[in-house]
Amino acid sequence: MTDHRVARHTSGQGRRPSVGSAAATIWSSEYWAHKGGVKLYLYRKRIGPPFGGAPPLPVLFLVHGSSNSARSSYDLSVPGKGEYSLMNVFAGYGYDVWTMDHDGYGHSGSSGDSSDIASGVVDLKAAVPVVVKETGRSKIHFYGTSSGAIRAAAYAQAEPERVDRLLLCAFTYRGHGAAEIARRQQRVAELRASPRRKRDAAMIRSIFSRDGHPEFYDPAVAEAIIAAEMKFGDTIPSGTYLDMAANLPLVDPAKVRAPVLMIRGEFDGNSTDDDLLEFFRQLPNGDRQFVILPQVAHSAGYSNNRHLLWYAMRNFLAAPEVSL
Repeated sequence: MTDHRVARHTSGQGRRPSVGSAAATIWSSEYWAHKGGVKLYLYRKRIGPPFGGAPPLPVLFLVHGSSNSARSSYDLSVPGKGEYSLMNVFAGYGYDVWTMDHDGYGHSGSSGDSSDIASGVVDLKAAVPVVVKETGRSKIHFYGTSSGAIRAAAYAQAEPERVDRLLLCAFTYRGHGAAEIARRQQRVAELRASPRRKRDAAMIRSIFSRDGHPEFYDPAVAEAIIAAEMKFGDTIPSGTYLDMAANLPLVDPAKVRAPVLMIRGEFDGNSTDDDLLEFFRQLPNGDRQFVILPQVAHSAGYSNNRHLLWYAMRNFLAAPEVSL
């Protein structure tokens, strides 16, 4: 049974956005949702606090991937290296931006399970009523990266009435021909043996070299993630890795009814063009786009060319309504 009680902490001491409306301060707030006995941490950023009578801003919900929690994924600070917070960027563009730590990650509690894709969908089902209540928006834009894209697509399949536009970055469909998926398939027995896997500093650094293009990232990014994540320990849930190694496909494209933007890096080892285009062709909504980002590997949001990701996302989210 899912309990949607809310607790929150707010702060008016937000950073100024580097893009969008630079005249106002970013406001942030923390919330909690409950999935049974597990507390799930939610975090929100927007320009200025919400106030009565104001029209609600469009809502963008960011879904994190397998190896990092929400804020190091989407609100990372890399001193002296420019903007790496996707939350700041899209708050500056005028969105009410939310994210959450999934079961067993970051500030959230743990059920003790492996936090696989199905568990992530249940997490989102617990979080969305909080977002709807706090924002007044009944439909939400969702963005996910890597296994977060699989979580977001699986949620869109399960609760289509809640999803406005769906953005899938570094998605994996069947995984055919993908080098990173092949590496994980060699670890199936290990991943099945425990609900948690090792995620130390060396593993975080390997995220930026495994596709063969470490030059696409500033080394300071990995060190900033390590500083943010190691306070939560050196293990994380193993469920999404196991799902991607042994249980693909996890989403039926024919059941994803929302408008969809699919984004992949030119050198992303988690998928191939053919794998993703097979998914793309089966999407039933004619409002769909497929974008390849040049000189980008798997982790687009951390890359030197992350501004290309922002551009593709912003254009898709701001698309005019389609006339019927």
